[in-house]
Amino acid sequence: MFDALYIGATGMQAQQAQVDAIANNLTNANTPAYKKTRVSFTDLVLRAAQPAGANAPLAAVQGRGAGVALASTVKLFEPGELKKTESPMDVAVQGDGFLEITMPDGTRAYSRGGTLKVNPDGQLATLAGVPLKPGIAIPEGASAIVISPNGRVQAQLKGQSAPVDAGQLEMVRFANPQGLLAQGGNVYRATEASGEPIGGKPGEDGMGTLAQGFLESSNVKMVEEMVNLMVAQRAYEASVKVVQASDDMLGMINGLRR
Repeated sequence: MFDALYIGATGMQAQQAQVDAIANNLTNANTPAYKKTRVSFTDLVLRAAQPAGANAPLAAVQGRGAGVALASTVKLFEPGELKKTESPMDVAVQGDGFLEITMPDGTRAYSRGGTLKVNPDGQLATLAGVPLKPGIAIPEGASAIVISPNGRVQAQLKGQSAPVDAGQLEMVRFANPQGLLAQGGNVYRATEASGEPIGGKPGEDGMGTLAQGFLESSNVKMVEEMVNLMVAQRAYEASVKVVQASDDMLGMINGLRR
């Protein structure tokens, strides 16, 4: 009877994690380049006790489950739709890959693009002021910036007919992008699960290209998330009923003992 209480409780915890992930997806449905989160679960299996000091692996008790637990929370890097903004400082990654950025502490992080700006040091940077890597120095007084699909950056200076080269943007990709650690604000860090970044130029060796004047929409599908939310809520309610039924039965048993 107590087992049923704990099994129901694990179900409630698991579905609450599911609801939280879906709610976060819905909240960020209109956030540029946002990647939806998915959670997965694993069964908890009841295992037989063994004498102290025994080294044999614990054997599962046949037919006895112990509930469910959160197994993983991952980002799904399915591409989002590109939306034209006409702003030359908006840049989207079209296809596979990330732009590399240098964080304030000197560490490397990765972004799917977004709105760029020239920071106080004259470097091409994210809207938060974090410079791209390799550094792209924009000449003072530049009236326009042009970024080609293959990452070539040029600046148009006042009084000059031809633009000047400012640098070459590079990109990275990962063997397992789902293993990246999301930092918020369209920023990710590499982990052991993601593998080391594989560098290259946009449009080469399977790398995506850059689209100036576009922003990547989130890959959240509202209808899909609403259906998932309803399923998670019903599963949560079912787990609550398991706990309530177990509690009622325990109350009846205690009443019979009086």
